[in-house]
Amino acid sequence: MNPACNIFIIGPTGAGKSSLGRRLGAHYGRPFVDLDQEIEQRAGVSTSVVFDIEGEAGFRKREAALLESCSQCQGIVMATGAGAVLDAANREHLAARGFVVWLQASIDQQLQRLRMDRSRPLLAGDDRRQRLQAMAAEREPLYQSIADLVVASATDNLATVGARCIDLLDARWVQADAVEGQRQA
Repeated sequence: MNPACNIFIIGPTGAGKSSLGRRLGAHYGRPFVDLDQEIEQRAGVSTSVVFDIEGEAGFRKREAALLESCSQCQGIVMATGAGAVLDAANREHLAARGFVVWLQASIDQQLQRLRMDRSRPLLAGDDRRQRLQAMAAEREPLYQSIADLVVASATDNLATVGARCIDLLDARWVQADAVEGQRQA
Protein backbone atom coordinates (compact mmCIF):
# COMPACT_ATOMS: atom_id res chain seq x y z
CA MET A 1 0.00 0.00 0.00
CA ASN A 2 1.20 3.49 -0.78
CA PRO A 3 2.33 4.86 2.61
CA ALA A 4 1.40 8.39 1.57
CA CYS A 5 -2.18 7.43 0.75
CA ASN A 6 -4.69 8.80 3.21
CA ILE A 7 -7.74 6.82 4.26
CA PHE A 8 -10.84 8.92 4.85
CA ILE A 9 -13.90 7.39 6.50
CA ILE A 10 -17.30 8.88 5.76
CA GLY A 11 -20.77 7.76 6.73
CA PRO A 12 -23.81 8.52 8.86
CA THR A 13 -23.94 9.44 12.52
CA GLY A 14 -23.45 6.39 14.69
CA ALA A 15 -22.01 4.18 11.94
CA GLY A 16 -18.77 3.66 13.85
CA LYS A 17 -16.42 5.86 11.81
CA SER A 18 -14.22 6.75 14.78
CA SER A 19 -13.98 3.16 16.00
CA LEU A 20 -13.12 1.96 12.49
CA GLY A 21 -10.63 4.80 12.06
CA ARG A 22 -8.77 3.93 15.27
CA ARG A 23 -8.64 0.28 14.18
CA LEU A 24 -7.36 1.13 10.68
CA GLY A 25 -4.81 3.59 12.06
CA ALA A 26 -3.45 0.96 14.45
CA HIS A 27 -3.42 -1.75 11.78
CA TYR A 28 -1.61 0.36 9.18
CA GLY A 29 0.61 2.23 11.67
CA ARG A 30 -0.83 5.62 10.77
CA PRO A 31 -1.95 8.56 12.85
CA PHE A 32 -5.71 8.70 13.37
CA VAL A 33 -7.60 12.00 13.19
CA ASP A 34 -11.21 12.29 14.36
CA LEU A 35 -12.39 15.49 12.72
CA ASP A 36 -15.11 16.22 15.31
CA GLN A 37 -12.66 15.72 18.18
CA GLU A 38 -10.16 18.02 16.47
CA ILE A 39 -12.85 20.70 16.18
CA GLU A 40 -13.60 20.33 19.90
CA GLN A 41 -9.92 20.50 20.84
CA ARG A 42 -9.31 23.62 18.81
CA ALA A 43 -12.52 25.33 19.91
CA GLY A 44 -11.99 24.35 23.53
CA VAL A 45 -15.65 23.33 23.84
CA SER A 46 -17.92 20.50 22.70
CA THR A 47 -19.52 20.47 19.28
CA SER A 48 -22.86 21.06 21.03
CA VAL A 49 -21.56 24.34 22.41
CA VAL A 50 -20.21 25.33 18.99
CA PHE A 51 -23.67 24.64 17.55
CA ASP A 52 -25.35 26.62 20.35
CA ILE A 53 -23.12 29.66 19.87
CA GLU A 54 -22.36 29.63 16.13
CA GLY A 55 -25.17 27.49 14.72
CA GLU A 56 -24.70 24.78 12.15
CA ALA A 57 -23.21 27.29 9.68
CA GLY A 58 -20.44 28.20 12.14
CA PHE A 59 -19.72 24.57 12.87
CA ARG A 60 -19.58 23.71 9.14
CA LYS A 61 -17.17 26.60 8.55
CA ARG A 62 -14.83 25.26 11.24
CA GLU A 63 -15.25 21.73 9.87
CA ALA A 64 -14.41 22.78 6.30
CA ALA A 65 -11.28 24.68 7.35
CA LEU A 66 -10.01 21.79 9.44
CA LEU A 67 -10.84 19.17 6.81
CA GLU A 68 -9.00 21.21 4.18
CA SER A 69 -5.94 21.39 6.42
CA CYS A 70 -5.95 17.79 7.71
CA SER A 71 -6.62 16.24 4.32
CA GLN A 72 -3.36 17.77 3.04
CA CYS A 73 -1.39 15.56 5.44
CA GLN A 74 0.06 12.34 4.10
CA GLY A 75 -0.41 8.86 5.49
CA ILE A 76 -3.28 9.52 7.92
CA VAL A 77 -6.57 7.84 8.70
CA MET A 78 -9.34 10.40 9.24
CA ALA A 79 -12.93 9.95 10.33
CA THR A 80 -15.08 12.83 9.17
CA GLY A 81 -18.24 14.07 10.75
CA ALA A 82 -21.38 12.66 9.15
CA GLY A 83 -22.26 15.99 7.53
CA ALA A 84 -18.81 16.88 6.20
CA VAL A 85 -19.90 15.68 2.74
CA LEU A 86 -22.53 18.43 2.51
CA ASP A 87 -19.86 20.90 1.38
CA ALA A 88 -18.76 20.41 -2.24
CA ALA A 89 -15.20 21.56 -1.49
CA ASN A 90 -14.95 18.98 1.31
CA ARG A 91 -16.03 16.25 -1.10
CA GLU A 92 -13.44 17.41 -3.63
CA HIS A 93 -10.66 17.39 -1.00
CA LEU A 94 -11.58 13.93 0.23
CA ALA A 95 -11.84 12.42 -3.25
CA ALA A 96 -8.61 14.00 -4.47
CA ARG A 97 -6.44 13.48 -1.40
CA GLY A 98 -7.13 9.95 -0.27
CA PHE A 99 -8.98 6.68 -0.43
CA VAL A 100 -12.56 7.17 0.75
CA VAL A 101 -14.32 4.43 2.73
CA TRP A 102 -18.08 4.81 3.14
CA LEU A 103 -19.15 3.03 6.30
CA GLN A 104 -22.85 2.34 6.00
CA ALA A 105 -25.33 1.79 8.82
CA SER A 106 -29.07 1.30 8.79
CA ILE A 107 -31.40 3.69 10.58
CA ASP A 108 -32.16 0.94 13.12
CA GLN A 109 -28.43 0.46 13.77
CA GLN A 110 -27.96 4.18 14.23
CA LEU A 111 -30.89 4.39 16.65
CA GLN A 112 -29.53 1.47 18.65
CA ARG A 113 -25.97 2.84 18.81
CA LEU A 114 -27.12 6.37 19.64
CA ARG A 115 -29.91 5.48 22.08
CA MET A 116 -28.08 6.95 25.09
CA ASP A 117 -26.24 9.73 23.24
CA ARG A 118 -27.85 13.14 23.73
CA SER A 119 -24.79 15.15 22.68
CA ARG A 120 -25.57 15.38 18.96
CA PRO A 121 -27.27 18.70 18.16
CA LEU A 122 -28.77 17.58 14.85
CA LEU A 123 -30.57 14.73 16.61
CA ALA A 124 -32.20 16.91 19.26
CA GLY A 125 -35.96 16.57 19.39
CA ASP A 126 -38.52 13.85 19.64
CA ASP A 127 -38.39 11.91 16.38
CA ARG A 128 -34.82 10.76 15.89
CA ARG A 129 -35.85 8.18 13.29
CA GLN A 130 -37.41 10.85 11.09
CA ARG A 131 -34.35 13.10 11.46
CA LEU A 132 -31.95 10.25 10.59
CA GLN A 133 -34.06 9.33 7.57
CA ALA A 134 -34.01 12.93 6.33
CA MET A 135 -30.22 13.12 6.78
CA ALA A 136 -29.78 9.79 4.95
CA ALA A 137 -31.88 10.96 2.02
CA GLU A 138 -29.74 14.07 1.67
CA ARG A 139 -26.32 12.57 2.39
CA GLU A 140 -26.28 9.05 0.92
CA PRO A 141 -25.99 10.26 -2.71
CA LEU A 142 -23.07 12.44 -1.60
CA TYR A 143 -21.36 9.55 0.20
CA GLN A 144 -21.85 7.41 -2.90
CA SER A 145 -20.41 10.08 -5.19
CA ILE A 146 -16.95 9.98 -3.56
CA ALA A 147 -16.71 6.48 -2.08
CA ASP A 148 -13.86 4.29 -3.29
CA LEU A 149 -15.02 1.45 -1.05
CA VAL A 150 -18.41 0.80 0.54
CA VAL A 151 -18.49 -1.23 3.74
CA ALA A 152 -21.88 -2.22 5.11
CA SER A 153 -21.93 -2.78 8.82
CA ALA A 154 -25.05 -4.98 8.53
CA THR A 155 -25.66 -6.64 11.88
CA ASP A 156 -21.98 -7.25 12.58
CA ASN A 157 -20.24 -5.71 15.54
CA LEU A 158 -17.66 -3.04 14.82
CA ALA A 159 -14.69 -5.38 15.39
CA THR A 160 -15.98 -7.68 12.64
CA VAL A 161 -16.64 -4.72 10.37
CA GLY A 162 -13.11 -3.47 11.02
CA ALA A 163 -11.57 -6.82 10.13
CA ARG A 164 -13.67 -7.02 6.95
CA CYS A 165 -12.67 -3.47 5.99
CA ILE A 166 -8.98 -4.29 6.46
CA ASP A 167 -9.38 -7.38 4.27
CA LEU A 168 -11.11 -5.32 1.57
CA LEU A 169 -8.51 -2.54 1.72
CA ASP A 170 -5.61 -4.99 1.61
CA ALA A 171 -7.17 -6.74 -1.40
CA ARG A 172 -7.68 -3.39 -3.16
CA TRP A 173 -4.08 -2.33 -2.62
CA VAL A 174 -2.63 -5.70 -3.60
CA GLN A 175 -4.68 -5.54 -6.80
CA ALA A 176 -3.64 -1.92 -7.44
CA ASP A 177 0.04 -2.78 -6.86
CA ALA A 178 -0.23 -5.70 -9.32
CA VAL A 179 -1.79 -3.47 -11.98
CA GLU A 180 0.88 -0.82 -11.43
CA GLY A 181 3.59 -3.50 -11.70
CA GLN A 182 2.14 -4.66 -15.01
CA ARG A 183 2.15 -1.10 -16.34
CA GLN A 184 5.81 -0.65 -15.46
CA ALA A 185 6.87 -3.97 -16.96
